[in-house]
Amino acid sequence: MVHEFGHFIAAKRLGIRVEKFSFGFGPKLFSIKRGGTEYLISAIPLGGYIKMAGDEPGESLTGKSFEFLSRSIRERFLVIFAGPLLNYVLAFLIFSIIFMFGSPTLTTEVGSLLKDYPAEKSGLVVGDKVIKVDGKDVKYWEDMTEIIHKHLEGPIRLTIEKNGRISDVEIQPVIREVKDIFGKHTKIALLGIAPSQKIEKVRYGFFESFSKGFRKVVDLTAITYKAIWSIVTGRLSVKESMTGPIGIFIITGKAAEMGLIYLFHLMAMLSASLAIFNLLPLPVLDGGHILFLFVEKLRGKPLSVKAQESIANIGVGLLILLTVFIFYNDIIKFGIFDHIGKFFRR
Repeated sequence: MVHEFGHFIAAKRLGIRVEKFSFGFGPKLFSIKRGGTEYLISAIPLGGYIKMAGDEPGESLTGKSFEFLSRSIRERFLVIFAGPLLNYVLAFLIFSIIFMFGSPTLTTEVGSLLKDYPAEKSGLVVGDKVIKVDGKDVKYWEDMTEIIHKHLEGPIRLTIEKNGRISDVEIQPVIREVKDIFGKHTKIALLGIAPSQKIEKVRYGFFESFSKGFRKVVDLTAITYKAIWSIVTGRLSVKESMTGPIGIFIITGKAAEMGLIYLFHLMAMLSASLAIFNLLPLPVLDGGHILFLFVEKLRGKPLSVKAQESIANIGVGLLILLTVFIFYNDIIKFGIFDHIGKFFRR
């Protein structure tokens, strides 16, 4: 809804006629007409769309200003880009509010010791709290593990708080070769400790929250595009790296069980992901339309209707194949057939 509202409001502001604004695809379930626009709820709730006057390449145009394709390249770009932009804005605002009201973060309290790893033999026990690693103050689990993983030579010195007393312990880590989130082989140091379920809410000031919200969106964009490149180059598996509506439904359910703040965090992640995916330069996506505008700017005229339709058809075909694959992968990965079988065996 937010994505399509971006296209909608940009078109309206520029005086382009928006004929339809639909939540969902397929057959119309309900509609109402206001201000020259028909607002619809459609049968398949897997997205939405807007229909503008004169937005089809093969459509006969009158050259009137209310037609999308009769407008300048700059104006068409603004309408196309407004969808992903509003997704980014929503993600930025949600992340900022989470940082402002408290982001749940694991503390450095040891929750368990892994068998046959160095930490188990060092005298560490469940409940110990790590306050320093190699002399550097640590308060949260993520900060602590980042330092430990990079320590590839010599023993690691931990400063431990145990029953109100402070002590130091030196542990020789084991070095393991693992795959990072991009599928690249890398070496990390491991001690064999796992976190407890103790969580602190980390709150930031007003301006710092917005700064961290912006940084979060930028980092998420960079990580996602890097992951997509790893998929393209074969370093990451599509099967393991992507999920569709079924997976999102299940993940959303789990986030809701954990609490409202986790649900909002997921909402921000999904909104940013929608912006990132839509800006890929692929036909039928916003990024593909922007690419067509760039080509039109270079050539001084748009591609022929036949060329645009051929490219769009290829893009739609590839997206359908990808969608079918991801649906099937989600069904297998989340054991949907097993759940259905259990339901009918009751």
